[in-house]
Amino acid sequence: MCFAALLALVSPRLAIFVIWLFEIDDDLLARSYDDWIIPFIGFFLLPWTTLIYAVMWSVGTNEVAGFEWFIVALAFVADLGTHFGSRRYERR
Repeated sequence: MCFAALLALVSPRLAIFVIWLFEIDDDLLARSYDDWIIPFIGFFLLPWTTLIYAVMWSVGTNEVAGFEWFIVALAFVADLGTHFGSRRYERR
């Protein structure tokens, strides 16, 4: 799990792929999401949000509640910043 956390600092997509490939933490993604389509779409559109939601799901009582939603919201803002920041950079 520590290796996946270090990969997340470099690239959340790489961390999601490694977690899925090696089924780290007893298949974190399968326990967090009911279907495979949500993590698949999240891999391409919102990688930080997908990864942080899965981690917050496994941290507590197998649900995201309270302050954990704030952390998921920060990941969502980071994803939006990544998308809009790259568009601003392309304009220059």
